[in-house]
This record gives sequence, structure tokens and C-alpha cells, in this order.
Amino acid sequence: MVRKSKAAELEKQGYRIVGNHSAVKACLWTKKALRNEDVCYKQKFYGINCWQCVQMSTALDVCTHRCAWCWRDISWTKKEWHGGADKPQAIIDGCIREHKKFLQGFLGSKKTDAIRFREAMRPKHFAISLISESTFYPRLPEFIKKLREQGITSFLVTNGTNPEMLKKLLKEQPTQLYITLPAPNKETYSKACSPLISDGWEKISKSLSLLEKFGTRKAIRLTLTKGLNMIKPGEYAGILDKTKADFFELKAYMHVGFSQNRLMKNSMPTHKEVTDFAERISETSRLKIVDEKQESRVVLMMKKDRKDRVMSF
Repeated sequence: MVRKSKAAELEKQGYRIVGNHSAVKACLWTKKALRNEDVCYKQKFYGINCWQCVQMSTALDVCTHRCAWCWRDISWTKKEWHGGADKPQAIIDGCIREHKKFLQGFLGSKKTDAIRFREAMRPKHFAISLISESTFYPRLPEFIKKLREQGITSFLVTNGTNPEMLKKLLKEQPTQLYITLPAPNKETYSKACSPLISDGWEKISKSLSLLEKFGTRKAIRLTLTKGLNMIKPGEYAGILDKTKADFFELKAYMHVGFSQNRLMKNSMPTHKEVTDFAERISETSRLKIVDEKQESRVVLMMKKDRKDRVMSF
């Protein structure tokens, strides 16, 4: 249960609290897409209609990391799950309800695409990535199953420190599983992520090794921060090359939110710097750049591009 004072603070930041431990927040790209201004890189890379995407979390206040680049307030999160767990269907219904309520303000704007707005009222995708570490929600496999039964795709993002939940998800796999690789080695990991657990790096390694058991789409994400983890491309290459992931995203740290209290603006790499770093990884690995989105400062690497990368709905 999130304390009332913190819930009120999050509400002011645009979050909508759902039940005892979940939250939803309409992202910038959903708003842009409704105005026909732009779409998010996940739509460009994978075909997700971002105006039909619900950005949410099932574990609002649990995370084993306090990463320097995180735009959230990391001071209040705890490393373990405590208390009961809300029913999956209640979370799904609550997130869709609050998401739709938030978007109602677009209905009266002349800039809003009427067709896209109507489609937005029928969400088809859940990005389980909003805040903290959703894999600590004990009923996550059931949650993923419920989404699939309702024809809703799921992109689950994890920091990789809960491999036990990933094992459970082998029976109820998300549409696309993301694991964040935060560093090229343990020393850098400890500096960048300030982990609240002593064996976080080992658990991330375990999670990466589990990818080969998933039959679903698999991605690894690097959040590159200058002066911190944007180093040693050869070591990254050695790790990435060994994994059974399909997609490898290299994305720039963005100087927004609470991260501005921890990092300088020049910690944020340009798109060219991200691209150059990806090229250096490519030099010692089988990975090649197959797509990019300059506005998001992100590139997509794969061992080989494929037709089903962009999904159809």
C-alpha cells in the first residue's frame, strides 16, 4: 500500500494510482500520437500503435536498483514485496479506466485525430514499464495471461534482478520481454545502479541466461549515460553476443525528472554519440544497426533483421 502523502505527490506528477500497488500514466508519445505529431520508437521498431498503449506498473514502490539515470523518485522504493496482491483483472480494468479518463481532455481539442482518439478508448497494448520493478508483483503470470485473453499485447520491462519470476513467466510469456543491461561489468553496475541487494549483478546474469528458454520476443536495453556506463563497448558486445535476445536497444539517458538532481545535462548523449557507440559494439559482435529514431536518441541492433520485427494487428 502506497502511503497517502506519496500517492498525492504522484498524482500531481501525472500518475493515477490503481488499487494498492499499481499505477498508470499517459506517456508523451501517446499525447503526440493523438495530435498526429509523432509516434514512439516502439511503434517505429515493432508496430505498436502508441495511441492505444497503456503505460503502467504493477509494483509501484518496489525496486532493487536506484539507478542514477532513473527519472523517478528513487528515494522511497523498497527492495522487497510486502503485503497482499490485488487481483490481475482489477488492475487491468483500473488502469484502462484511469488511462481513458486522463485522455478525455483531448476530445475537445481541434488538434486531436478523431479516429485515433476513438481507437485510444480501446487499448490494445500494455507497456509494463512505468515505474519500479513489476516482476515483484506475485500474480504477474496471471496478469499476463489475462491481458492475452483480452487481446491485449504486453511489453514487460525488468531490471533482471528477479530471475525467479522470469522462471514462472515461462508458462505465461509476455508478448515481448525486455531485460535492462545497465553496465558492461559488475564494478560499473555497482556505481551506476546503487543496488539495494548484494547479488544483483549475478541475478542479472541469470536472467540473461534464461532468455533462451523463452519462445516469445526478447529484447535487451541499454540506457547509455556519459561518464557512467557509456564505456567499454567491447565488454558490452561480449555479453550481448552470447544472449539469445532478438532485439538490442541502445538508448540515450534523458535529462528529465528526478535524474536532474543526480546527473548533469552533459551526461545525456546525442543521437550521433549513441549511434557511434553502437557501431563500436558492432565492430566486435554479430550485431548490426537495423533501425533508429533520432528524436528518441535510440538505435535498434539485431544479428539479422526479420520481417516479423514489425508486428501487425
